[in-house]
Amino acid sequence: MRRLKIYFDGGSRPNPGPIEVAAVVRGVAHVRDDLGHGTNGDAEWLALIHALEVAQACGAAEFDLVGDSRNVIAQATGAARSRSAGDRAHFERFVALAAGHPPVRVRWIKRAQNLAGIALAARHGR
Repeated sequence: MRRLKIYFDGGSRPNPGPIEVAAVVRGVAHVRDDLGHGTNGDAEWLALIHALEVAQACGAAEFDLVGDSRNVIAQATGAARSRSAGDRAHFERFVALAAGHPPVRVRWIKRAQNLAGIALAARHGR
């Protein structure tokens, strides 16, 4: 059985500004733009959390969360420390959501391969 890939991306326009995030699973984009204001870093973290929530709602047993934010992925996997209080809060929320579920794998992909980023860009005609 192949692992399900769930793509995630987030951004704010301007930076800082209104946050929007997307998670794409099985070709369907799950977009949220009701997460308040913040930085691009906040948006990437919230996108990762949103992708995990989407995976859990789909009942996926084995899945990879894939995104293009090296910083967030390094922190989420424990390869780097969360330095700011905001990043630590996002990390703690992510860990709490992931607890008690199958091991969560988070992987980096190139920006051009990120279907969630493509979905967000399409909303803005770029």
